Amino acid sequence: MSHSTEDKLVYMANQIATAFAQLKHEEAVVQTRTHIAKFWDPRMRAKIAERVAHGGEGLSPIAKEALEGLPAVKAA
Repeated sequence: MSHSTEDKLVYMANQIATAFAQLKHEEAVVQTRTHIAKFWDPRMRAKIAERVAHGGEGLSPIAKEALEGLPAVKAA
């Protein structure tokens, strides 16, 4: 497995999504999105936006949906 920056960010996003997975799907998405928006550096959000823009390979459904809703991802 590659240990690129994008791969590490995918891993982190999936961990966050897993932490909220016990919630209803929509709430898990909102909480994951809120956490990433609040705690991730804009450069991190921009880098993961590249992955999302190319299909979001490796992202869990909750993480992918959360990232698709971030303004930085929409602008990518």
